[in-house]
Amino acid sequence: MVRLGHERRLVADIADALGVTREPTERLRHVAHIGVGARAFSYAVHGKTPPEVPVRVELTPPSGTGPAWTWGPEGATDRVAGPALDFCLLVTQRRHRDDLALVIEGPAATEWMAIAQAFAGAAGTGRTPMN
Repeated sequence: MVRLGHERRLVADIADALGVTREPTERLRHVAHIGVGARAFSYAVHGKTPPEVPVRVELTPPSGTGPAWTWGPEGATDRVAGPALDFCLLVTQRRHRDDLALVIEGPAATEWMAIAQAFAGAAGTGRTPMN
């Protein structure tokens, strides 16, 4: 499983280097679900305690149609919203949050997105902004 993740990241890096666009599919929902579920893990690998504050995640599916993919309580004041692809690129540390069209509101959501990590292993260093 971990090996497959590394292979996918390698394919993504090669596509980026070649300037090739890979079309996102609805299968990203699985990556997003893992990313949301790995919130506590993101804190653990950084030696931090996750806050008790809930975060609402609302993602637009790649097709742009159908209902948003959502996690967390509707009334949460901390939120992450935007394209599912952008969320997945952030939690897999393929892009820096400044290069994505995510709306991140509240201190708990902001801290989580700064350290988000949806893959096993030691804390990743993340990406530097492209812009």
